[in-house]
Amino acid sequence: MRTFRSAPGWTMAVFGAPAAVGAVGLIAPAAQLPLLGLEAPDVRGSGDLTPAFVTASSTAALTMGVYPVMAALADRRAFFRWTVPCRLLTCTVSTVSVISGRAPEAFVGVAVREGLGAVATGAELRYERRADARKGPGARS
Repeated sequence: MRTFRSAPGWTMAVFGAPAAVGAVGLIAPAAQLPLLGLEAPDVRGSGDLTPAFVTASSTAALTMGVYPVMAALADRRAFFRWTVPCRLLTCTVSTVSVISGRAPEAFVGVAVREGLGAVATGAELRYERRADARKGPGARS
């Protein structure tokens, strides 16, 4: 059985948690809306595309959650590095969306998870890079 081989890998595995939320949305779409802080109406009007949105966002969460887990299992540090600025951008967009009233307050949880995860991954990568530099030439990059 493969496991995560590094501290940055573990942070990436946690980053893959949305895969579970995406699976919930595909299996039980009505359960997904409250998780996002959205109301699930009893009756839908014509032109209501909420089910399509939930399906699309759940599929994206599932597939995008699998990538970091696979990268963690393969210990792909370049992928880990690429996620840090993107996750900080997600933190910023989610925060601004809540502040502007465009998204429900539940999206603050997304912002916090992405921001803290990006900082944790970046810090672990930096720690490893400095430790490797102290070891000298030939250390892992």
